[in-house]
Order: sequence, then C-alpha cells, then structure tokens
Amino acid sequence: MSDAVAVGSAECYHCGSRVPPGAPWSITLDDTRQPLCCPGCEAVAHAIVDGGLASYYRFRTELPEPPDERDTVRAETWAVFDDPGLQRQFVHAEGDDSGRVHATLAVDGITCAACAWLIEHRLNALPGVASSAVNLTHHRVRVSWDPEAVKLSRILAEMAAIGYQAQPYEPDEAQARLQHEERMNVRRLIIAAVGMAQVMMFSIPIYVAGPEGISEDFHALFHWLSFALTTPVVFFSAAPFFRNAVRDLRTRVLGMDVPVSLAIGFAYAASGYAVITGKGEVYFDSAAMFTFFLLFGRYVEARARRRSGHSGNAMAGALPLSAIRLTDEGEERILPASELASGDRVLVKPGHGVPADGVIEDGESSLDESMLTGEYLPVTRRLGDTVTGGSQNIESPLVVRVTHAGRDARVAGIVDLTDRAFASRPRLAQMAARMAHLFVLRLLVVTAVVTIAWWFIDPARMPWIMLSVLVVTCPCALALATPTALTAGHGQLRRRGVLVTRADAIEALSQIDRVILDKTGTLTSGQMTLVETRPLGGLDAARARTLAAALEARSEHPIARAFHPYRLATVHATEVASRTGQGLEGTLDGRRWRLGKAEFAAPDATPRAPGGGQWLLLAEEGEPRAWFALQDRIREDAADTVAALKALGLAVELLSGDTPEAAGDLARRLDIPTWRGGASPEEKLERIRECQAAGEKVAMVGDGINDVPVLAGADVAIAMNGATDLARTSADAILLSPRLSRIVEAVEISRATRRVMRQNMIWSVCYNFTAMPIAAVGLVPPWLAAMGMSASSLVVVGNALRLNRFRSRAMPAAPLPTPSPEPSRVTP
Repeated sequence: MSDAVAVGSAECYHCGSRVPPGAPWSITLDDTRQPLCCPGCEAVAHAIVDGGLASYYRFRTELPEPPDERDTVRAETWAVFDDPGLQRQFVHAEGDDSGRVHATLAVDGITCAACAWLIEHRLNALPGVASSAVNLTHHRVRVSWDPEAVKLSRILAEMAAIGYQAQPYEPDEAQARLQHEERMNVRRLIIAAVGMAQVMMFSIPIYVAGPEGISEDFHALFHWLSFALTTPVVFFSAAPFFRNAVRDLRTRVLGMDVPVSLAIGFAYAASGYAVITGKGEVYFDSAAMFTFFLLFGRYVEARARRRSGHSGNAMAGALPLSAIRLTDEGEERILPASELASGDRVLVKPGHGVPADGVIEDGESSLDESMLTGEYLPVTRRLGDTVTGGSQNIESPLVVRVTHAGRDARVAGIVDLTDRAFASRPRLAQMAARMAHLFVLRLLVVTAVVTIAWWFIDPARMPWIMLSVLVVTCPCALALATPTALTAGHGQLRRRGVLVTRADAIEALSQIDRVILDKTGTLTSGQMTLVETRPLGGLDAARARTLAAALEARSEHPIARAFHPYRLATVHATEVASRTGQGLEGTLDGRRWRLGKAEFAAPDATPRAPGGGQWLLLAEEGEPRAWFALQDRIREDAADTVAALKALGLAVELLSGDTPEAAGDLARRLDIPTWRGGASPEEKLERIRECQAAGEKVAMVGDGINDVPVLAGADVAIAMNGATDLARTSADAILLSPRLSRIVEAVEISRATRRVMRQNMIWSVCYNFTAMPIAAVGLVPPWLAAMGMSASSLVVVGNALRLNRFRSRAMPAAPLPTPSPEPSRVTP
C-alpha cells in the first residue's frame, strides 16, 4: 500500500517537480518506493542513498534545483580542471609539509543546511580529501586534498553526481582586497554599534538622575565602564579616520577625516582625562555615537557604490574557464580558455559560454548577450555572424572560429575602457572635492575662533561646543555628493548597454544642445546587401562581382560586407587604396580599377545611375564596367529615437557622406529637419565647429573610420555597437546594444545624474552653513551633532540611489518593432 501511495504522488521525491504520468524513475527508501521526475534526479538520489547519505532527505528543509542528467554522468567534463596551467590560477598549497592543496569552489543549487551536510559528507568520504567546509552565505566550499591521491576532476564530478554544479572560485586581487575591506568595515561597525549601545546604557542614568540622583561610586563606575567600552571603538573602529587624517596632513590636502579625527580624538582624550583626574565633562557617548553613525553612513554609501557601480570584476569573469577546441580531424579537446589563440575552432554546446570572440562557421542558435549589451532577450546568430566572448549559447551547438581571445577579447576591452573612465573625475566632482578641502580649512578656523570665544564666555561649556561644531559641520555629505551620484549614474548606463569611457562624458552629455547622426551603420543597420548587378561594356555580371569583391576584400566598411560572398581565392587586388567618402581603387591583372561614387570611378565620363537607390560604379581605367545596387535597412527604433530626442529639446541633424538624394530621403522618412549629404570628413568636422562656434554643445553618433575625425571634434562622441576599433577608441561612450534608443536614455540618465549631483551639493552646503551657527551658539549637544551629520550623509546617498529606479519618459517602455521602410532610392 505504501508503494502505491508513493508512486501515485505527483511530486518528485528529490526536487519536488511534477512527476510525468507513468514515469519509470524511482528510488526505494525505508522500504518505501519514492517517485522521481527524470533520470537526473534518479542518478542523484541513488548516488546519495548508495553513498550512505540517506539522512540528507530527513535533514533538508528546502528542495534542491532539479539536476541536469547530462552533467551527472559525464565525469570527463571536469577533466580540464586537472590541467596544471589552469590550476595555478586557483589551487594553492596548504603551507605545511603535508603536500596537500586547497581550492575554493563556487557551488550552484545550495538551498539549506542539509545541502551543506550532504556536500561535506560526500567529499570527506573520498580517499585523499582531508577536509571540506561549505559557506552557506556565499554558496562556496573550501576543499583540501592530496593531489597524489585524488584529482580535482573527481571532486567536481562527485559534486555533480549529487546534483551540485561547482566551478573554481578565485577572485582577482582587487576583488579580494575589496572583500577584505568589506569584512573589516563590518567588524568595525559591529564594534562601534555594541560600544555605543553599552556606553549609552551607562550614560542615560547619569543624564536622567543628575549629579544628586546617583551615588558617587556608581557615577565613577559608569564612567570607567564607558571609558573601557569606548577605547576599542576609538582605536579599532575609528582607526581609518586617523590614518586618513595623517595622510591628508602629510600631503597638505585637508579632507573630511581631519575634523572627524579631531572630534573623536578630542572627545576621547578629554573624557579620559576627566575620568582619571575626576575633573571635567565626559563625552564618551558622543565619541562612540559619532563613530558609529559615521561608519554606518560610509557603509551604506559603500554598499550603494558596489550595487550601482561598474561591473568590472563581473565582466572580467565573464569568459568561461574552459573551452572545447576542435582539431583538424574534428576531435574534441577540452583545454583552458586562456590557451586559445586566433584561428582556433571551438565547439560551444548549449548552456555553455562562448570562450572568445569569433565568427560562426557552423550552426545557428540563440545567444544571451545581456551581460554585454543589457538586452535581456536572446539574439539569433547564424553562419558568418560574429559572436562575443562571455555570451551564453542557449539552443543549438555552434562551431566558432576564434578571432580574439583572452586579453584581446571584447570583454577585456570593455573592462579596460571602464577602468579608464573611473581613473579620472569629471569637472563637477573635482569642484566638489576642492569645495570640501576649502570648507575643512574654514571649518578649522571657525572652530578655533568659537573655542577661543567660549573660553572667555563660559570655559565649562567650551569643550562640548567645540566638539559639536567639529562634528555637526563635518563636510561628509559634501564629499559624498558627486561620487555617489556618478557611481549610480555609471551603473544605470552600464545596465542599459551604454559604456562610458571618459569621466566627463556624463556631465557633457547632460549639457548637449544638438545631436548629429551619421547615416550608414547609425540610423541604418549598416548591413548592406547587393540586390542588383548591371554590367557595362561587355563585362560578365559574375566577373564584375568578383572584381568588386577583390577590391573590397580588406575593407571594414559596411559596403564591403555586401561583396564578401562573391570573393574568390584566385582573384587578388594589389595596391588597394581607400579614398574616404569616395570609394576604392586598386590593381587587378595589371589594370587600374575603381569602385565607388560615379564621379570618382569615372571622372572623365561620369554616367547616370540606371535607377533610384544607392548605386556604386565599377570602372576600369576610367571606363564604366558595371553598376551595383545596394540596400540598407533603417533601424527599427530610428524614428522613435529621433522623435524622443526632439521631445528632450535637442536639435537633431543628419550628416552623411552618402549621396544628397539618399540622405534627404532618409531625413524625410525620419522627420529630421536639418540634413546634409555627400559630406566629406573634413566637411563634417567643419559643420561641428560651426555649431560649436554658435555656442552649441554637440554630440556626434557614428561608427566608421571616416567618422573618427568628427567624433574627436565633438563635445560628446558616441560610437555604435558595430563601430570600428578606431571609432571606439575615439568615443566618449559606446553603445553595447544595437538599440539606437539607448542614446535617448543616456541623455536622460546623464541629466538626472547631473540634477542629483547639484541637489546633493546644494543640500550639503545649505546644511553646513545652517548647522554651523546653531552649533556655535551652543544649541546643539554633541550627540545631536553626530546624528545630524550622519543624517545629512544618508540623505545624499539616498538621493543618489533614486537613479537606480530611473525610467525613461521620452521613450516608450517597451517599443514594438516597426516594419522596415523601403530603402532610399537616389541618383548619385
């Protein structure tokens, strides 16, 4: 009967998923047959029970994730982690003479304490494993083993067999340093919180009862206890303030830690002197409270920066550790991804990450590129398409020819560009830093004046008034005003697929008056296709396409990609030269050929194009030989983007090197009032300088090599996601997403960031100038000063965090794809 009840259950005994009707998978436990939903759960359940770990099912409080039956049976998947070169990155010696090594593994699927018990017991039962310890908070396990007795691949395979996928976890040096600092900050905050609470517990009776309401013995006892409890708060929790203050004094740059250290040090020293000598006031509660509130404010600010800041470490770890390289014979070989080189062929299976940048040679699948572009929807990639390292393959296996690996991959370039942006500070942030420095200097002068004045007015009140002035007017909020807002703004842009590469870009983008857009590759997709060939002078159409493809063989221009399918290995062009905005010329079979605009290809006898649209002319020694008709699609969100930019009050202009007819037709389609076609790079740059001379701030959006001079001359240069490497280098911001609408969001976010920065600075200045006179006349006790200072800092941080909830007002929340308009038809 028990068997029948168990098998009839609708839930899998291992993972809780629904069991299909008539499912054959099950396991017998305690004389009861339990149903299972899939072969993966069956393999895991039998591995647990057969290993003598059936108690796991009695201990668990949450259900695990359903395992993948493929990963529970193929131990050879983990063989790559036995590679000595790869192990040097994350396997470390124990530091004794045992010969053992240890590694930290990041584990997926941990849900409760029973998972930790199961993993530890399973690993500890392996011969050669000395110990294992699971960190439930961070889902990691530290394993120590003898490499002569057991291999790391066996450990990983055993974990996979019980349903827990593991990968080596080894933070980079910067990340490890940040984690250490975070742990220390938490410890300092805890010590300060405990110390403050206990000191306040001993101070409140004194405040309430007064000098006559408590005996001298208890009065002295409470003071000595407060002295003892405040000492670790000052010497441990407040230690960073003193170190930073000493650094500031050495460099002669006064920061906010100078008045902070003076306030804490004076309160502690004066209180200690009063306790020892029995003369004077005691301020231990103020010192402990000030330290706690300041640490708490900085902790909240640091958490906000980590949550909203750039994802350098995440991006740096985007590339998978291993790859499957295909030999010339088609055999699969697992190796570390760091050993891949340009030209290697790799197999990317469904569910695996792409280990390097490359081109698809076989297969078609959907890829998740959300980490790189901010687009949550998968994109389809086919034969000949480029793929980016770090993206995840979802559906079908792909064979990829590697073009850039390791430090040359696009992910590494993004990290470098992000680091470059954070290496410098924008003008507004520099101004805030100078203001904070000058404010500290004036604060110290004012404090000295107030102290001298109260020395003559009421010496007994002088110490705590001086302390209140130092504390309440500490420019913490002013110092946090711009960095917190900038960090939140950078993070919001990065999540939306806009990579800022220059510190001043956000500020400059918030002040632009005009957006100038290129045509090909910007407003259009840049994916040119050859739709018609019209030979002239007896030349065969196929031969004409072959000759044109030979001339375009080494070009990165979008037009060149339209001829790539017609390339032949036996036809090569020599002495190929590019004429910017005009076309190409080179030598084929001893003859000089030109491909491009009609007036360039055949300057002496320029023919008229056979019809509307974009036509290129192929000419031999100045004689027309063939016409080629090309088409390009307008981006789906181009019209919405132009309309949204206008709604933001920006002037929109089209500046193209394409024919005036093509540029004018596109401008009419997108309702762009100002446009110009047939413009050379020099003429584009001249146009930007004209706008700048008229007092306008100009943003230029482009993608090609011919846009580099214009991008360099604009106030803000934005490169499209498919831009050339040279254009990316010249850009202040790069769109990682193919959506043109990200430009609108970038403008809105930059404006919101600048607005928050100004609000924070105004609030900080107003607070300090209001609080200073109130504290100077003796109306603010030290404990209230500590709370006011910390509250002002938290107001600044909270205001900056509003950027995390940014929603675009100019663009629709979820723009629907629009039909692609017909390509422009013009006459050169």
